Amino acid sequence: PPSARKRTRACRGAMSVRESLEGVRAAVDRAAVERADRAKLPEPPPVRLVAVSKTKPVEMLQEAYDAGHRHFGENYVQELVDKVPLLPEDMQWHFIGHLQGNKVATLLKGCPQMACLETIDSEKLAQAVDKTWTSLYPDRKLRVMVQVNSSGEETKNGVEPSEVAALCKLIATSMPGLELVGLMTIGAPDYSGCRTEDFENLLRCREEAAAAIGVDVAALELSMGMSSDFENAILEGSTSVRVGSSIFGARQYGKPP
Repeated sequence: PPSARKRTRACRGAMSVRESLEGVRAAVDRAAVERADRAKLPEPPPVRLVAVSKTKPVEMLQEAYDAGHRHFGENYVQELVDKVPLLPEDMQWHFIGHLQGNKVATLLKGCPQMACLETIDSEKLAQAVDKTWTSLYPDRKLRVMVQVNSSGEETKNGVEPSEVAALCKLIATSMPGLELVGLMTIGAPDYSGCRTEDFENLLRCREEAAAAIGVDVAALELSMGMSSDFENAILEGSTSVRVGSSIFGARQYGKPP
């Protein structure tokens, strides 16, 4: 509704979601060009922009969709499954929050068009997701990423770097409902972004995972970089960045999701 769109725009200043999105896209493209120059690549690498829309009203997501955007990231199971039926069917949803085992069925039933579940952080969770997805949608695989605790902090979700290759191999060889597409990390604990050592850690994990499952390193995506550091993440080799506040404005936390 127009009134809701006016309210959301007033909350974030004069710039519309479309204008903010165009600015972020341009920054992504510039960083990809610089990455190609630095690495002597024949052309800029493709980089996916995932618009992180947690706590945002569906009107703002619709505005981004109307501007041509398709990939959206959500952190909370109930918020995602509530939004799915209210928005176009061809939206590509990425789940990027911590997923508890008892919420797996709710998430997968409520979002059959899940583009990628980016936060597999244990063998137990991978098995639960594989079992549930296979029972619901036996004719297609679910794209997943293994979340890496690249910063080594106890409070962070994610697999320890030393255990990443083994989990990736298990998913690739023993879980027919899942397609391992890459690795994901958050980085610093205050969400200020990834440090150089976090990037290096993830790149090392990707090399080990690729060797373990017998694929080329480039076959595994790297999801790293957020509003505060996505340009630097692209320069470091990220193939998918997750940007929220730079597109939609500061998050609005009300009642718990």
